[in-house]
Amino acid sequence: MEKIYTSFEEIQQELKNKTSSCQTIVASYLQRIEQNKHLNAFLEVFADEALEKAKEIDAKIAQNNAGKLAGMVIALKDNICYKNHKISASSKILGDFESLFSATVVERLLAEDAIIIGRTNCDEFAMGSSNENSAFGNVLNPIDNSKVPGGSSGGSAVAVKANLCLVALGSDTGGSIRQPASFCDIVGLKPTYGRVSRNGLIAYASSFDQIGPFTNNIQDAALVMEIIAGADEMDSTCSKKEVPKYSESLKTHTKSKITYFKSYIENEGLDTEIKTKFLAFIEQLKAAGHTVEAIDFPYLDFLVPTYYVLTTAEASANLARYDGIHFGYRSPQAFDLESTYLKSRSEGFGTEVKRRIMLGTYVLSSGFYDAYYTKAQKVRRLLKIKTDEILSEYDFIISPTSPNTPFEIGKQVEDPIKMYLEDIYTVHANLTGVPSISLPLGKHSNGLPFGIQFTTKSFNEQRLLAFSNTLLQNKN
Repeated sequence: MEKIYTSFEEIQQELKNKTSSCQTIVASYLQRIEQNKHLNAFLEVFADEALEKAKEIDAKIAQNNAGKLAGMVIALKDNICYKNHKISASSKILGDFESLFSATVVERLLAEDAIIIGRTNCDEFAMGSSNENSAFGNVLNPIDNSKVPGGSSGGSAVAVKANLCLVALGSDTGGSIRQPASFCDIVGLKPTYGRVSRNGLIAYASSFDQIGPFTNNIQDAALVMEIIAGADEMDSTCSKKEVPKYSESLKTHTKSKITYFKSYIENEGLDTEIKTKFLAFIEQLKAAGHTVEAIDFPYLDFLVPTYYVLTTAEASANLARYDGIHFGYRSPQAFDLESTYLKSRSEGFGTEVKRRIMLGTYVLSSGFYDAYYTKAQKVRRLLKIKTDEILSEYDFIISPTSPNTPFEIGKQVEDPIKMYLEDIYTVHANLTGVPSISLPLGKHSNGLPFGIQFTTKSFNEQRLLAFSNTLLQNKN
């Protein structure tokens, strides 16, 4: 019978007991990827290379000098650079471009003998909440193939949920790790802005983007965070704060003071059953000895507009480099400089990316800059001040991760406003730079999952992971 691994601990135990090997484990994952090709989670699988790497690591294990992640099979979202491997951000505009260097997170994983098995499908340039914006087709939710897996890191979430790898990395600009984690019933962590280096991550919105892990449990998330977090001279926004041993402090049990925002729960867009079950979960937290209080948060209606003004402005600037001149796709119809720019970008970018570039260019344009961009920055500052104030009094903010369970493929893709509102509970953490995690704690009567999100103050991942670990262990 085929072995399914749900934790790195299981893999380590089998390697230690010599009941399995890295080569056997990789071969098993490759077989599952082949069996689940219909999910469209992977854009490319590094089969031969992964098997060769597994062979090397087996030899290291035999010599007792393997790294901390020996035997951990990892997938990368297709916007994280891996030297001499293709990277497209799921866009036609990058063509067959191969990365000239590896992202800092990739170098750190490889240094600890992780095995990278492939690159996963995502919304084009990480823009989307359903993984329907990829130039290479939809990703299907493994729980129900008629539903979306969430976005933008849908391929990474599906790869973990369908056991096509043990861990996957994604990027989170406004919920792109947490929302797919919610839709696929797994753990998704967005670290503090600056906790993990962005060097080698294709930029969508530079002051929002953050790399983080998808896992089946908290122990694996904590271990991966230990490896990928920390100072990096290649990223000036990366913090020099020391990285705690997250995986060694997961057994810390303390009573917490938690708040939730009344406006979040009273929001008319929230599924009524998710609301009911969320409030029941709050009662469970109280019964377990935690303090949970509702407070007013007057800025809910400003979150999504502020987020989209600022991220589209940054996207407009960041995506200017994809012009048909330097690298990637160039339109065969181009005949001079202007037509090269116009046709290459028109043909190379998908609808949603073009929509956001145009929005961003508009809010940055003369006459509108102060009305939109400057005002949004002021609102962002207000949000940061208010959030820090709340998190100085409370350990965590709790909310649903998403207002809905996974929706049907094709149902919302033509309505950008409705799609943008899928991010209503997740963008807050990106606007304010604080860490946030989605935990697989909810089950709807329609048979689909929903996540519960916990947010804490900057660089408080240690406490967030320990608390999350307690909750998931109690669930099990």
